[in-house]
Amino acid sequence: MELISTVAQLRARLSAEASVAFVPTMGNLHQGHLDLMHQARRYGRCVVASIFVNPLQFGPNEDFDQYPRTLDDDCEKLRGLVDVVFAPGVNEMYPASQTVFVAPPPIASELCGAARPGHFQGMATVVCKLLNIVQPQVALFGKKDYQQLHIIRQLVAQLNMPVEIIGGETVRAIDGLALSSRNQYLSEAERAEAVFLNQTLRSMREQLLSGARDFGILEQEAIRALTARGWSVDYVAIRNQSDLKRACAGDQYLVVLAAARLGKTRLLDNIEVNLHA
Repeated sequence: MELISTVAQLRARLSAEASVAFVPTMGNLHQGHLDLMHQARRYGRCVVASIFVNPLQFGPNEDFDQYPRTLDDDCEKLRGLVDVVFAPGVNEMYPASQTVFVAPPPIASELCGAARPGHFQGMATVVCKLLNIVQPQVALFGKKDYQQLHIIRQLVAQLNMPVEIIGGETVRAIDGLALSSRNQYLSEAERAEAVFLNQTLRSMREQLLSGARDFGILEQEAIRALTARGWSVDYVAIRNQSDLKRACAGDQYLVVLAAARLGKTRLLDNIEVNLHA
C-alpha cells in the first residue's frame, strides 16, 4: 500500500492503471468505510482511497477544526484492502483560493441543504476535483448520506463524467445505529438514546407497508416523538427514491430520511421502502 500526498505523484502512480476503483473519505474510518473498500476490489484491479477533510463543505459554526483526523490509524486499517491512499493537505487540493464551484441541483437546498447552506456546493466541488484527479472507472459512496449520493449521481450524469457510481449499503451497529465518524462525539447516555432514530424510521416503514399513505402525518408524528425525547430535529421526510421529490400517492419506491441532533451531535439515517412488493 502506498501513501501519496500530491496530485502529481498520484497521477504518475495511476498512469498505467487500466482499472481503478475509488472510495473518497474524510478519514476517521469505521467498518462502513472498510466495507466500501472490500466492495471496491470487485470493480477495479487498483483500489484507491482518499482521506481529505474538505473545508468547503463545513459551515462557519460546524466542526471542521474538531473533526477527527486519524491518518496513521486509518492507514493501518486500510493496509491489505487498498493499493493507494491519497491524503492531500488543504493547500494541495486548493493551491489557490477556490473561485470556481460546482452548483448542485435544486434538491441541494432541501433536507440537509436547508440546515447546512453551502454544504452540497462544497461537497460537489471536492468530489468533482477528486474524480478528475483520480479518474477512476468506478467510485463508491455510502447510502447513509442518501442525499449526497443522489447529488453525486446527478453530477456525474449531467457533466458526462466517465465513472460509474456505486452506492454501498449502510453499515450499522448491532442495535441498529448507522455507523458514523461523528458517533464518537456522543456521551454514553446519548449513545444509548441514538438508536431511537433508526427505530423511528423502521416504525414509519412498517406503517407505510401496512397501507399508511398520509405522509405528512407520519412525518409530524415522528418529529413529535423525537422532540419529546430531547432530540432537535432538522427533518423527517418521506421522499421518492428516484429524484428525492416529496412522495405522492402512487409512488412505489420511497425513502424515509431523517437528520436530528442529540446534544451537539448531528445524526443522519434513512431507510428505503419498496411498496411494489
